Parts: sequence; structure tokens; C-alpha cells
Amino acid sequence: MYKLMLLTFLLVASSAFGNAAQKGYKIANEMQLKNDGYKGEDTDMEMILIDAHGARTTRRMLGKSMEVDSDGDRSLINFVKPADVKGTKMLTWTHQKKDNDQWLYMPSLKRVKRISSSNKSASFMGSEFSFEDLGSQEVDKYNFKWIRDEKDAKNGHLHVLERTPKDKGSGYSKMVVWMAKNYNGPVKMEYYDRRGELLKVANFTDYKSHGVDGVAFWRPNRIEMKNIQTQKQSIMTWKARKLGVKFKKRAFDKRSLK
Repeated sequence: MYKLMLLTFLLVASSAFGNAAQKGYKIANEMQLKNDGYKGEDTDMEMILIDAHGARTTRRMLGKSMEVDSDGDRSLINFVKPADVKGTKMLTWTHQKKDNDQWLYMPSLKRVKRISSSNKSASFMGSEFSFEDLGSQEVDKYNFKWIRDEKDAKNGHLHVLERTPKDKGSGYSKMVVWMAKNYNGPVKMEYYDRRGELLKVANFTDYKSHGVDGVAFWRPNRIEMKNIQTQKQSIMTWKARKLGVKFKKRAFDKRSLK
């Protein structure tokens, strides 16, 4: 009798886990599909680095991205202020399943450095954002599990999902994401390190709607990333954001870095 009860429990638990995984993937995939079709984006950005003592460093960047048929997005970030980082550029080719391609141009060295997969968990330009955090987050690179639904007075209906990288070289063991149905995007993310301990928390706020061909695309104009373990923070804000911009692929060629 005990063995039968145990077997029944395991079957029910397995079924519940499978349903949670299917539901999590379905939610994430639907939201990704709703974000397809923006064509391209052009923006002015600011990044504020805050150390554990509260000292601030501000950097200004110009960014652009474009959709690529049957693959992930391509993006280019160009630092324009202050003088010590001016001319530094970051090019990212996101892929649907395989590792992203990333290159960093350092004007002081006058050369382009390829970011290896082993370094993607490293800090991006001294910020709390890693190279892995940049670029579009393609659904097929993760396993998902639906945890629960919540309602928030500010953001409305939220899906809470657990997202686990399929790539064993990721700097994260998992992420917990609060996805807002109203925005088809995250309002909060918890990042857990390889030991399973909470590493960072990101809050996505100031969402704005942008129309492209009669379709509304929501984008956060502020992301606050706090490192729980070091107490450092990085704040990214977007200004003068334009969606629906058409770029040619050569604008995201490696030669564009120089």
C-alpha cells in the first residue's frame, strides 16, 4: 500500500511539474511573439554606476538595435561621455539558440576584442550588468516553470516564472521573473549565482508605449540593477526612444565598431 501511495504521489508531482513547465514556456513564448515586429530601435541612454558608499559615475550612450529574420536581434551601444570611455562600442548579435556573438571596441587600444563565452558573466564596463544581460533574451535558450500569478496595483496581472539557462556556461543558476501582462515584459527579475544564492535584483519601471504599424510595443525607460552581495547599483535610463526605425545590416557589421 505504501509503495502504491508513493508511486501515485510521484506521478502527480511529475505531472504538476510538467504542466508548470509547459505553462511557463507558453507564457514566455507568447510574450516574445508579442514583442516581434518593432523593426528597429534608436535611443539615447544614460547609465549611472553607484558604489557601495553611494558615489556616482554617469555615462551617456547612444544605442540602436534591429530585428533579424529567423534569428535574434542585433544591437550596438556607443559611449559618448565622459571622455575616459568616449568611443567605446559594444556590438551584440543575439541568436535564438546558440551562444551570442559579442565584440567590444576599446579606442585606447584601437582594437576590437571578442567577448568569449567564458567571459559573458563578467561586468559590462564596470556596471552591475553583465555581458550576458545584454541583447534580446531568446526564449529557446531557457527552461521555464510557472510559479504563480499575482496582481499588482501598479502593474496589473503578473506571471511569476522561473527561468533556467540551458547553457551550462551561464553565470546564473536561475532567474525568477515577474512578467507583466499589460507590458508583455518584466517588471522585476531576481538573478541567482551558480551556487544558487541571490546575486542581483532588477526593477523595470517607467514603461512607455510605442506604436509601430498600428501595434503598441511597451518598453521600460528605467532599469535599476542592484547587486545584493556587494551593495553596488547600476541604473539605466532611456531618452528620446524611437521604434520602427529601419536599419541596414551593415550598420551592425563588425567594421561599424571602428
